Amino acid sequence: MADVYIYDALRTPRGRGKAGKGGLSHIHPQELLAQTLNAMAERKKLDKKLVDDLAVGCVTQVKEQGACIARLALIAAAWPEEVTGFTINRFCGSGLEAVNSIAAKIGAGFTDSGLGGGVESMSRVPMGSDEAMLDGLNEGLRKRMYLVPQGISADLIATREGFSRTDVDKFALESQQKAARAIENKHFANAMFAVKNEDGSVALDRDEHPRADTTLEGLASLKPAFVQMGAMALGPNGETLDQLALKRYPDTKAIDHVHTGGNSSGIVDGAAVVLMGSKEWGTKAGLKPRAKIRAMATIGAEPVIMLTAPAPASKKALDRAGMQVKDIDLWEINEAFATVPMQTARALEIDPAKINVNGGAIALGHPLGATGAILLGTALDELERANKSTALITLCIGGGMGIATIIERV
Repeated sequence: MADVYIYDALRTPRGRGKAGKGGLSHIHPQELLAQTLNAMAERKKLDKKLVDDLAVGCVTQVKEQGACIARLALIAAAWPEEVTGFTINRFCGSGLEAVNSIAAKIGAGFTDSGLGGGVESMSRVPMGSDEAMLDGLNEGLRKRMYLVPQGISADLIATREGFSRTDVDKFALESQQKAARAIENKHFANAMFAVKNEDGSVALDRDEHPRADTTLEGLASLKPAFVQMGAMALGPNGETLDQLALKRYPDTKAIDHVHTGGNSSGIVDGAAVVLMGSKEWGTKAGLKPRAKIRAMATIGAEPVIMLTAPAPASKKALDRAGMQVKDIDLWEINEAFATVPMQTARALEIDPAKINVNGGAIALGHPLGATGAILLGTALDELERANKSTALITLCIGGGMGIATIIERV
């Protein structure tokens, strides 16, 4: 595989994902992505005709996010007709999968350049809008294996790992504190642009979800989010969702529900893109590379517990790069739930000081289809700011999958 270079990464602020209340909730997701594309082109003084393709991650591909949002966003952005686009759904790994897909095409020599990224307007197209749930409403599958909601899976992991409510709340507090410091020190300024209204005024120029005033006492006062869900009798034989999950893990007697709205990822709107190309393409475009892709990997894991695959996906990427855990300077492990990075760190014996140093999705939010691309940009900026060399970005994925990408500064 030829070297694939990252020339830049750019994202919107993350707006609260509530209809009529978030700073981006009045903006159509196609337009949100279109603004991101044009902001990238303007910042790099990019000849748009030199871009071959656009891959876009989007999880809930219905209604305003239906059809092919990648191509429609290009049209909305008035990009050249020659530039193509395609849309990807690998659940929460979609944004990073989009980046990896373009990188793979460049590395294989099938194309010279492209943009990978993602978009999700969770205020306009809420989770569940496709009415398919996790298993596509397949009754036959449910008789063989019932895939429970991710919150129950997260609580199952916490139970089996021995993570207490205090443990996950402490992790969440640290996420908020790290994000607050990053915002105060403008660590996100390079990667973020101000989204505009139709009249040219600023719609949003900051992340809306972080709460710098979060306390451990406040987190402890929140009720567990998935107790009632776990008690719902939805199984083929009247089993509760908790009972269905425990069928796969009979050595676990009961699920300790520890996750709340405070120690789980925030619901937000957002978009991001990453500009990549070969070295020769960069020279032609007049661009200087910032990093290159060292390795990328996906892997499957047990689909009921679902969220444990970041560790083996990361190990697979490290093996492909001929690297070890200690060779990675910075880790971006998506905070879908607090237990995910906690379990990944334990499984791989990662130094906690290297993980999510600017906070994560608990504080900043998780715009499903865009998050992977956002995390890559966050890692890239932090490598430069801290004068580090390597970063690994990984996310858990619905249905029991993980994805990982290793980047290195150049």
